[in-house]
Amino acid sequence: MRSLFIFFMLLICSLFQSQSKQFLYEYRFIPDSTEKKQVMTEIMILDIDQKRSLFFGQEMYRSDSTLLSDSKKGIFSMPPDKQMISEQVIKYPNSAQMDYVKLVSYQKYVVSQEVKLPWKLISEFKTILDHKVQKAKVSFGGRAWTAWFAKDIPFQDGPYKFSGLPGLILELEDDTKSHHYILKGIRDHPKEFIYPALNNYKISKISYQQFIKLYKNYRINPVANLIGKIPDYQDENGNTVSGQQKVREIEQIKLEQIKKDNNIIEIDLLKK
Repeated sequence: MRSLFIFFMLLICSLFQSQSKQFLYEYRFIPDSTEKKQVMTEIMILDIDQKRSLFFGQEMYRSDSTLLSDSKKGIFSMPPDKQMISEQVIKYPNSAQMDYVKLVSYQKYVVSQEVKLPWKLISEFKTILDHKVQKAKVSFGGRAWTAWFAKDIPFQDGPYKFSGLPGLILELEDDTKSHHYILKGIRDHPKEFIYPALNNYKISKISYQQFIKLYKNYRINPVANLIGKIPDYQDENGNTVSGQQKVREIEQIKLEQIKKDNNIIEIDLLKK
């Protein structure tokens, strides 16, 4: 027993020779349940250090890093015109408390949330990236999930809001096969990892119950905060466009996007 304890202590020390450890997951998801052949893919990063873990999208990180670098040079640049996952999850060691960072209608919210997952361990095993992994099941966010975790990677963490198993989650999928994470690589980060702060959004700290209400209202009326804020202007042809008309145009675009975004990871948020 003592030798096993020493082994894990040595492993933890070796993992923290760098400032942080980064785990790269391929995330495959189906945004629209009526178009199941339309599968989106993005690389997500789980950065773990001694103070916290941070889960974020690689594409948004690259975009934010470029924007911050340009701004320091006095260059005003725009993010790429493509879909990117902007949400983040910040977890803390030995705590069920986490912060969920989410953009809703041009405003950034830091949502304080407690997540305790009642995992059920199952005596089934397989191998992922040369790591022996064990099966576990849990219900969360209105979905049933299957996870595969590695005891030899001693972080009780994983993708998105999932944590609490006796080892890192290397694979995770819901029973409808709409959301799937699979570990693709591990790398050291030699310095303290700091996500680029653009300070381009107003940030509000709210509870999870407040977020539920706000998010549901947004899906019903996605332009509520734009009413009266867009002035009349002239288009490229010299025609006058009223601010009210522009808001209606944005509303139609947003409602169409929301209609197709009907298969979100926490599907119970869409319940009445």
